[in-house]
Amino acid sequence: MNTAELHAKPTEELENDLQDLQESLFSLKFRNVLSQLDDTSQLKKVRRDVARTKTILRERSLGIER
Repeated sequence: MNTAELHAKPTEELENDLQDLQESLFSLKFRNVLSQLDDTSQLKKVRRDVARTKTILRERSLGIER
């Protein structure tokens, strides 16, 4: 996801996406520990998506608009 797409989404949808991303990240970490994860770059991608989503939610809570 790019930031323009995230900025266009409503807050409730971002919160739902964040929940889904965190669950996905947990699953990927678990599979990585069990050596069942083939593409470890997914961890980095999902972790960055979580960070982007949290940043946008925080900006909105502070009243910062872009």
